[in-house]
Amino acid sequence: MAACTVYSTQSLRTNISTPTSSKANVAFHQKQVLFFTTNKKSSNRRANSNKRYLITCAAGDSQTIVIGLAADSGCGKSTFMRRLTSVFGGAAEPPKGGNPDSNTLISDTTTVICLDDYHSLDRTGRKEKGVTALDPRANDFDLMYEQVKAIKDGKSVQKPIYNHVTGLLDAPELIKPPKILVIEGLHPMYDSRVRELLDFSIYLDISNEVKFAWKIQRDMAERGHSLESIKASIEARKPDFEAFIDPQKQYADAVIEVLPTQLIPDDNEGKILRVRLIQKEGVKYFSPVYLFDEGSTISWIPCGRKLTCSYPGIKFFYGPETYKGNEVSVVEMDGQFDRLDELIYVESHLSNLSSKFYGEVTQQMLKHADFPGSNNGTGLFQTIVGLKIRDLFEQIVASRAEAPVGAAKA
Repeated sequence: MAACTVYSTQSLRTNISTPTSSKANVAFHQKQVLFFTTNKKSSNRRANSNKRYLITCAAGDSQTIVIGLAADSGCGKSTFMRRLTSVFGGAAEPPKGGNPDSNTLISDTTTVICLDDYHSLDRTGRKEKGVTALDPRANDFDLMYEQVKAIKDGKSVQKPIYNHVTGLLDAPELIKPPKILVIEGLHPMYDSRVRELLDFSIYLDISNEVKFAWKIQRDMAERGHSLESIKASIEARKPDFEAFIDPQKQYADAVIEVLPTQLIPDDNEGKILRVRLIQKEGVKYFSPVYLFDEGSTISWIPCGRKLTCSYPGIKFFYGPETYKGNEVSVVEMDGQFDRLDELIYVESHLSNLSSKFYGEVTQQMLKHADFPGSNNGTGLFQTIVGLKIRDLFEQIVASRAEAPVGAAKA
């Protein structure tokens, strides 16, 4: 049973909620249908014949919005996902009662699926064929496209599971269409068909020096890999990364680039980071964040009476640039915060944050102070991008809600 709303296109004053069943002689396409009626029994045929109605059925949620997040292994995708889902409210958790090794995370609004699940070769198969997981030959892009499209169209799918512990392909799991689907992994923008399904795309670009430090920390601590095996894995993956993963940056609507600091000459520790938020201009439903004056070039050292800064301090930059052939706006932060509660001073100088209230960025950062990158630009820009995605989602939903009335008036 589906509840439907009927609009008369003559006046658009008729708003009737009426149940329909599977026996109704009406074909629905994308939850809307325009049809004609002829009232032959009426004495006033001119007034009542060939009336037009627009029916909008709430048989399910509106079309799923799809976000793509690309990055190499060990580049902070999981942390970004936790920040993003927190912006929408509710913690993201694995499917209840399912495979404990599932890579999927589900919250009230979002479902995050890992594109590793579309590996067509397990760990042994890749070793036998001499390919890495980054190689397109090790991935099933046809199935990826079919299932992402199905979810976007409001259909459930049986998605495979790649088990990172065993290196095997496990039995599939049921994925129901959420309000927001995030596909994260190595190749969300590699296949043009999948790329066309994305409503917004992000690339996490970690420099080789920073990537190495992060990968060691994760793979040694969480996955029990040795330092030698991590080094060998990085070297083996480098050619495929440069050939198949790195080029996806050109398609991203936003890039978070993590680099070594420029505040400490010849720094070798890698504890202080310079992070750049690269925002493509002209993206629908997305207005780039700016510092002080939109379109200007700004260099700002905020350390003073309102922001505590220990050595080597903090430096911000904002300005227009060209990136991968695209016009972009860049906000950059070099250094780290000593006190997160003072971040509101920086927040007050940033515009187009898409926050709901003054201080929301600072609140989100304090809420997840224990997340990696919370004291530097990594956490700051991930949080800001999360707010921008929420705003994009709300704008798309609002535009779709207006579409039936606009179609009826036409």
